[in-house]
Amino acid sequence: MATLSDVARRAGVSPATASRVINGSSKPVTDELRERVLQAVAELQYVPNAHAQLLARSHRGPVGVIVHDVSDPYFSEITRGLQRVATDQGRLLMICNSYRDPDRELEYVELLRGHQVAAIILAGSGYHDAEFIRLLNGKLAAYEATGGRVAVIGRHEHSGDAVMPDNRRGAWLLGQEMCRLGHERIGVVAGPRVLTTTTDRLTGLREALAEHGRRLPADRVRYAEFDRDSGAAATAALLDAEPGLTAIAALNDSMAIGALSLLRSRAVSVPEQVSVFGFDDMPLARDVTPTLTTIRLPLVEMGARAMALALDAGDGSPRVESLAAELVRRDSSGPPPG
Repeated sequence: MATLSDVARRAGVSPATASRVINGSSKPVTDELRERVLQAVAELQYVPNAHAQLLARSHRGPVGVIVHDVSDPYFSEITRGLQRVATDQGRLLMICNSYRDPDRELEYVELLRGHQVAAIILAGSGYHDAEFIRLLNGKLAAYEATGGRVAVIGRHEHSGDAVMPDNRRGAWLLGQEMCRLGHERIGVVAGPRVLTTTTDRLTGLREALAEHGRRLPADRVRYAEFDRDSGAAATAALLDAEPGLTAIAALNDSMAIGALSLLRSRAVSVPEQVSVFGFDDMPLARDVTPTLTTIRLPLVEMGARAMALALDAGDGSPRVESLAAELVRRDSSGPPPG
């Protein structure tokens, strides 16, 4: 069995430096040395002393949560679920906003390791970025090797406990509803291209349209940030390029609310002239005018289930919990004009 000295020798560093990297010390270590140590840990399959790690990581220690932006209603609802279970278990949450910056997410993993949190939960979407995935998995593996636990929400390239909202099926339901109503000229306000959530929702929507013999040309898709103003700007771009669109599918509710605002500013009636569809079913979706037709995800439950997984070691094998999506019909959708 490999020892700390073996890891240090393989990495070409002192045992003290190897220990700082493995144990998540707050003392600074250069990225180059950290990568060498983590590579040596992986190559030698080094397992730290579990008893020492458990002494350092209190059973009542805090839980670190990395979200994209807690002010986003999507993450606010997920955080409610996380907080509910954490409070019941007497745990403190450390919430980190990455603002969809992969480098910041990597920095937060190191920061949380340094604080010796009991678990880390990645609550935001995964990324289509091979180098980021490699670095993230290396850091999470080093953290898990010291007794830490990891759970993710959404599709990530990480083997472990996960809560999976059915984004693809939800978008398929959305596409089926638009076809049932008779829409053919459909514009899509998608999220950031780099996120797996965006890919999954676009895939499901395209599959539903294809079943009805309808295509979604690339020029009818606008990628935008998951916020109101970006949704309004993307909707404007779609309508300027093709004024005859009869439906706008925004792949989250914040962007859909931006679409409603833009249409109102142009005196376009919803749904008489253009139908608007959202995704997620934020609480605000019931309060806007017209009320928003959308896809409901159980956001609070997603957070609660992820926290429960993070705090329960189970038998050590990866657990994946899938949560279904459902269509919620409201006033913003109807058949196309004429």
